[in-house]
Formats: sequence, structure tokens, C-alpha cells
Amino acid sequence: MTREMTPREILLANIENTGAPRCGLTFSGKRIDDMIGGGAGPSKTYTPRRWQEGAKEYYDDEWGNLWVRMVGGSVKGEILEPVLKDWKQLDDFTPPDFSDPDRWANMRKYFAQPSDRFKLAHIGGWIFDNARYLRKMEVYFTDMVEYPEELHRLHAMVVGVFEAKIHAAGQAKADGIMIGEDMGTQNGLLFSPAMWREYFKDLYTRLFGLAHEYGMKVLMHSCGYNWEILNDLLDAGVDVFQFDQPARYDMPALAAKLRSRKAALWAPVDIQKVLPTGDRALIESEARRMVETFRGCLICKNYPDLPGIGVREEWDQWAYEAILRATGAR
Repeated sequence: MTREMTPREILLANIENTGAPRCGLTFSGKRIDDMIGGGAGPSKTYTPRRWQEGAKEYYDDEWGNLWVRMVGGSVKGEILEPVLKDWKQLDDFTPPDFSDPDRWANMRKYFAQPSDRFKLAHIGGWIFDNARYLRKMEVYFTDMVEYPEELHRLHAMVVGVFEAKIHAAGQAKADGIMIGEDMGTQNGLLFSPAMWREYFKDLYTRLFGLAHEYGMKVLMHSCGYNWEILNDLLDAGVDVFQFDQPARYDMPALAAKLRSRKAALWAPVDIQKVLPTGDRALIESEARRMVETFRGCLICKNYPDLPGIGVREEWDQWAYEAILRATGAR
């Protein structure tokens, strides 16, 4: 009798394109989830602040930025005041410390418990993601042209933070790391491919290489349309692209690229063009299309912030059940 593959093995088979019996599944609630996750604990030196004024909620982050969000709206909101308002502040800037083993004690303990699921270390953000917040988006883009030396220095500081996080994940025996780096608009990158290669490619390659030395897979979230640098990202070491808008891509072309490079897609049914419509027939047909297009290199998921995209739980459940039917999961 042939032994059934474990959830971890099913995810790895999809990531490595080695004949998975079904697509991977990572759904919240009382639904199938082939993955467990962990991350850093709180800092001993930073105490979060959060307060509400009328319809707005304010909070800070460990890097020193101040955020604002509408109550009942998007979970994250946007930067109100960046920590580095002037490059003169860079000499005195100290990024958060993630090298303290105590911050990762709960993740190490959790991952050390017997489990047949894929262990994912959520290490949060990435180079562009964190650096743009430290300066504020519109200022950061000007910096890319006018202050390259300062920006390279800032990126080096951010890289140091993520080196510590990757070491912690590897020492905890994680199967993979999860990063987040939104780089695209609906039609293309936020900056030129040449500029991405100038500022980021070597740093990505270095950090992803460190993760691979520990035997971990690299799972990367990125919103927008990033087709122009997908080959660069694959060259740098991305193993899984977590796209929330897969329908923005030519899905057969994307699937062909992933298969040719032994990589995978991790995605919900498209959160922009499909799920928010509330059209059950469309949601179910697009769920089937995604499974059929990416079968063998696909991990399906739900989107964690349904109110933020105007989606009801019932619509999300239609997508889940259609995926189960299409992939043959029980």
C-alpha cells in the first residue's frame, strides 16, 4: 500500500514540482491548512503605542514610524510620520534588534513539537518594504535618484535586521521564510527594472542564499504586476510567489514560467477582480481555472483581511469549496 503524503510533503512537492497529489492548502478557520507558522516575540526595549481619535486609529511600529488607519477599515493603514524625516538622522538611527534568542523562543518551541505540516517563519517585510516606510513612499522614490549613497547605507541596516531573522528561522528548523515586498502597480513596477537591479538584486540574492543554506524555502508576497523582474527574483532565489491578484497576470504564461524554474504560486482566488464581485458562478469558475492552470505548482489560500477588500465570509467559502472540488482534496 502506498503511503499518503503528509501536508508538509504535499507543499514541498508543489514548490519543487515533483508530482503533488493535490495543490497545497492553507486556509484559516476549521479548514484544511498544510502549514503552521511562527514569528518573533516582543522586544524587551520597545512598548507599542496605539490610540483612537474619532474615526482614526494611530499606532507606532518597532522601527519608530507612526501609522494611521480608519477604524473598521484596512488593518494596516498608512504611514503618517516616518522615523527618518531627514537624512541627517541616519547617523543616529538604530534599527530594531532581532538577534536576541529570547524573541524567538516560542517559535523554536512550537516548531520543535511533532508536526507533519510545513513550518513557516514569518519574518515580516523586506528591504524595500521597510526602507520606504522609514522615509515615506513619495520621499523614498526621490531618494532613489537624489540620495543613492544614503539609501545604500539604509538598505544595509535593513539587511542586517533580516540576516538576524533568517538565522533565527534556520536555527528554529523552519521549512521556509515568508517575506513581503509590494513592488508593483496594476501595470508594472513602481520603479524601473534597472533600478531594482541596482538597489536590490545583490541584497536579495545574498539573503535568499542564506535562507537556502539552512535548507529553507523562500516564500515572497508581492502585490501588483511584477512580470518584468520575475526572472530576476527567481535568479535571486524565490521559491514561491504569494500573489493576491493572480488574475492580473497571464496565468498560463505565469504557470509555464514557474514550471520551467521549479517554483510555485501561493494565492487566493483573485482579491481584486473576482472575490469582491460576490458573483458565485464567477468565483467558483475562477477557482477551478486557477487550480487547473497551476496544478502541480500551486498552494491555495484565503485572504486574511476580508473586510479590507469588501468580501463576505460566504464568498470566501464558495472559493474554498470550489478549490477542494477542483483539486480533489477531502
